Amino acid sequence: MGKISINIKEGKIKKNDTIVGIDLGTTHSLISYIDPDKKEPVIIRTDKNVLVPSIIHITENGDVVVGDTAKKALLHKPENTIFSVKRLLGKSYKDLDTHKKDFSYSIIDDEDDKMVKVAVSGKYYSPIELSSMILSELKSRAESALKQSISKAVITVPAYFNDSQRQATRDAGKLAGLEVLRIINEPTAASLAYGLNENFKELKTVLVYDFGGGTFDVSILSIEGGVFEVLSTHGDTFLGGDDISYAIQDHWKQNYSLALSKETDNQRLRFAAEDAKIALSQSQHFETTLSFDQGPIQLELDFETYSKLAMPCIDKTIVSIKKALLDSSKTPEAIDHVVLVGGSTKSMVVQNELSKIFPEHKINNSINPDEIVALGAAIEADILAGNRSDTLLLDVTPLSLGIETLGGLMDVIIPRNTKIPSGAAREYTTSKDGQVNIKINVYQGERELVDQNRKLAEFTLSGIPAMPAGLAKIEVKFVLDADGILQVKATELRSNVSQDIEVKPQYGLTDKQVEDMLLESLKNAKPDMDHRLLIEVQTEAEQMIYLTEQFLSKHGEVVNKEEREKTNGFVNQLKETIQNKDRHIITQHIETLNEYTKPFAERAMNIAVAASLKGKKI
Repeated sequence: MGKISINIKEGKIKKNDTIVGIDLGTTHSLISYIDPDKKEPVIIRTDKNVLVPSIIHITENGDVVVGDTAKKALLHKPENTIFSVKRLLGKSYKDLDTHKKDFSYSIIDDEDDKMVKVAVSGKYYSPIELSSMILSELKSRAESALKQSISKAVITVPAYFNDSQRQATRDAGKLAGLEVLRIINEPTAASLAYGLNENFKELKTVLVYDFGGGTFDVSILSIEGGVFEVLSTHGDTFLGGDDISYAIQDHWKQNYSLALSKETDNQRLRFAAEDAKIALSQSQHFETTLSFDQGPIQLELDFETYSKLAMPCIDKTIVSIKKALLDSSKTPEAIDHVVLVGGSTKSMVVQNELSKIFPEHKINNSINPDEIVALGAAIEADILAGNRSDTLLLDVTPLSLGIETLGGLMDVIIPRNTKIPSGAAREYTTSKDGQVNIKINVYQGERELVDQNRKLAEFTLSGIPAMPAGLAKIEVKFVLDADGILQVKATELRSNVSQDIEVKPQYGLTDKQVEDMLLESLKNAKPDMDHRLLIEVQTEAEQMIYLTEQFLSKHGEVVNKEEREKTNGFVNQLKETIQNKDRHIITQHIETLNEYTKPFAERAMNIAVAASLKGKKI
């Protein structure tokens, strides 16, 4: 018999919890839900603007204001007003070194490898706390509009957010009083809204171009009969429309010889740059007059100059498109629809550049680019609520995950563009006799050597029973959940000793790492592989030397003096060869030593068997 919940105070039957979808954006944020009557996703609207500026103002008394009121405070209290919080999530101070000038507030250098903090009126706030303030405002607005409490949400993030940034987003939701049921990639959310809107029955290949205020992603998906499969993804977590605004500001400063000593003047110039972007998406010319200490100045910007200023950012997005196409083994001709997401895609410069790659009839902005991600998040919330059985979402991880093996090599356990959720395991062993501890170093990236990838975490599997080298069986298992957050477990299978962790790195990828990681892996593929093969054969040689010397120490009775001298000669030759770094010659010497010593092992085995059978009848 089913249970019915009743509100005792009002005497009404309680409806199932409403799960909201949240687009936590760099510039603006939105909240949405599934209309119970229309069964469609809608943006939750109040008497305030639909788009909530992702801006926080903290008063001298510590009171928090979020949204339009906070945005106005940028003009009179910029040092107490925080914007672009999303760009700080999962970042350390050194990650932001080249971007500090973009922020009007104070970013604190606590420790290089810790998440940054923002100082306001003598208090310190983490990006997680600041993000939770925005989420709390969205939650409050939804509760006011829907006349019910909200406690569960799906929150979107850029596809290229790493583990640290995803975990920080989840923690921010928890701090705002929300149970975050799922972290979903923004391009995937957009494809949900667009795909269900178009109701594709036949197989279609869709490219989602997501150019927001602070981040950029491109994803390629196949959609057929309610199944959404992500084929590839690429992007940059520090590239967006804000960077075009900064370029416009710098142009005006140089062109009009503006020396702005007040931060309030910088913010007014920033607002003017944003107005120029919006105006030039519809017209060929923009002008406004601002008053500074040097008097009133009429600022102008024509479409041609704006295009030149925007192109460096747009060119980076085109590079990402080409990489995503390559990863998915698709050509531009194979793309059926290009879906535009994010306010920056309203620019004619962006649309013109995309039309050079894809025919114009394929470029689609039929759903408001500002709202499509939030609408998709509401659909995912509806799926999690069990109200949709006609949709299946198959997302991917953007970068490979693996561990460090002997010689500093990266051994990939979950390759990039693997469907999530997913899991994979590999077996390893010890390299020395009696080894009772083994350190597991977890990395993310595409290079062959770990020092060229990004370290996520480390832990030690301890308490392994002492055994000869190579006898222990250590399984390392990776489980990547639907949010893209990794769990690692190491188990010694013979003794069942295990250790596991949830990977929660405290800082994010630097801009250069995000932008160059895949490019560097392609450019250096051959030298990286050659280096890897050399290290592998050097490691094999060192193991061969170690095992041979151990054998001679323990089983000296099975070899005569001449054999011992000859074996030591082969060992010394192999030691010298390792230093020469010619893997082919090293391999030859390994084979020579192996062939010469193979009979010794057989003799030792025969002696051991004879000893164990002594006095027994067969």
